[in-house]
Amino acid sequence: MKKFFATIIILNTLLFVGLSSVVKADDKTSAIVGHVITQAIQGNDKDHAEVMSNELAALMHKYSIEMTHILLQYMPSIMDSISAQLRQELDKKYKCSLQGDYKNKECI
Repeated sequence: MKKFFATIIILNTLLFVGLSSVVKADDKTSAIVGHVITQAIQGNDKDHAEVMSNELAALMHKYSIEMTHILLQYMPSIMDSISAQLRQELDKKYKCSLQGDYKNKECI
């Protein structure tokens, strides 16, 4: 009977470990918080500033990749806007260069 319960416990443990190996996106934060709490309870000194800086670096990396994707998605409209502004500025400079002694308000 004891072997039966021991076998059931071992199988349940293996099943739990096997099914819990599927990692979700928010599990990383939970694992880090759990690790920091465990180390604090055990009395091990951890450099919390280093953990925080590593997490901030990971977040900056994530958001920079997202920002690059968004920038590439809207690049045509951004380039159109920049080219329109450049054309206006060049037109203004050209018109001002054509004027002789008389300068209008834009060219002063």
